[in-house]
Amino acid sequence: MTSKLPVRSAEDVDETALSYSEIKALATGNPLIIEKCQLEMDVNKLKILHASHLNQKYSLEDRILKGYPKEIKRLTETLDGYRRDSQTIKQNTPTNKETFPPMMISGILFAEKAEAGKAIIEQCRAMRSPEPVLFGEYRGLTMELSFDTFGKEYRLTFRGVMTYEVKLGSDIHGNITRIDNRLERIEADIVAEEKALVDVHTQLEAAKSEVNRPFPQEQEYNDKTARLKELNILLNMDEKDNTILDAEPDEGDIALSASRSALSLGR
Repeated sequence: MTSKLPVRSAEDVDETALSYSEIKALATGNPLIIEKCQLEMDVNKLKILHASHLNQKYSLEDRILKGYPKEIKRLTETLDGYRRDSQTIKQNTPTNKETFPPMMISGILFAEKAEAGKAIIEQCRAMRSPEPVLFGEYRGLTMELSFDTFGKEYRLTFRGVMTYEVKLGSDIHGNITRIDNRLERIEADIVAEEKALVDVHTQLEAAKSEVNRPFPQEQEYNDKTARLKELNILLNMDEKDNTILDAEPDEGDIALSASRSALSLGR
């Protein structure tokens, strides 16, 4: 019903309506009728499997032409954005990890972590609207401050080629740690996107090889369909012959008709 795999089918025992001649042939054990009934069930099942195979083929063709190329393009652009942002962050980060990278907040440069943390808290308290506002710059990326009215929390959004979001708390040093942790995770994002891109290319190649796979029961389907057509032709011929024979009067009917004619003449 949904055209999805795996195929699930149900059979109605009253689906096939037999003609009088077929019922008569079954009663007399006509092997052609018995074979026809079995073939009809087999062909119906094969039709379902064949339709499922075609649906899967069309789905793969659509993915090959549209889905996979679109996903490859998206992942490639995302990966490029992460790499460029990562390079920007590295260029604006001191080689000594103990040294705090200066943070620009509302036009003021803060060289100390504690002072920068306090400035973040003060800017949050001074906000009068939940709409994003330009906040400053840190490690080569611009910052926007906003308030999430649903979650009741302040957020910093870092913008480079890509965007990165950080939820702020009330701790001075904790906010700086959250910011640094999120920017450092860009390297993990790059690894994840690289793996996803390889996976999509693998899926694309698998789809290309699978889309040309023939229906595994194609020969059986064709043979049984052809045989069913032959049986229908044979049984229709038998039915016509039986109809003609049934229409012919027997000898008793002819004699009775002749007697009636003689009596009519005698009168």
